Amino acid sequence: MFTYKIDEELSLKLLEEKDAERLFELTDGSRAYLKEWLPWLDYTKTIENSRDYIRMSRKNFAENATLNTGIIYKGEVVGIAGFNELAWTNKTAKIGYWLGQDYQGHGIMTRVAEALTEISFGHLGMNRTEIRVATDNRKSRGIPERLGYTEEGTLRQVEWLYDHFVDHIVYAILASEWKK
Repeated sequence: MFTYKIDEELSLKLLEEKDAERLFELTDGSRAYLKEWLPWLDYTKTIENSRDYIRMSRKNFAENATLNTGIIYKGEVVGIAGFNELAWTNKTAKIGYWLGQDYQGHGIMTRVAEALTEISFGHLGMNRTEIRVATDNRKSRGIPERLGYTEEGTLRQVEWLYDHFVDHIVYAILASEWKK
């Protein structure tokens, strides 16, 4: 089982099926908020959907394809963060994340993204780590910017959000650029 302690109040852990109820409760309680930027909310309608997500995440972790974890803040699951893709041949990791609405504004996601960047370079041996963010999602764009990622460009109309396409900004940092 994967767990990673970030600090006294924050850690990452590979979720277990017993976490499905809390994950669904968090998702459902933040549904309207999350729907502005995440395309999968219409496919998460039951606790079983959250349980399926956890099973899929564990399977992908076992296959070394992804590492998606629960964000544990003060002992409670408050979001999801991890590597949506681990490209071992090219030594590239792609970070993705979301946080329940009630947990915004505490610096949680910046600390999580910093820890994931450290895991990418220090533990996984990656050379490049990316974060892709919708161009208009200012809060999320602030995270890679605060961590010293470079804005590399825009992917036009790369994601369908329910009734429209959105562009993404690609941020990346190389192992040689990461603060040690």
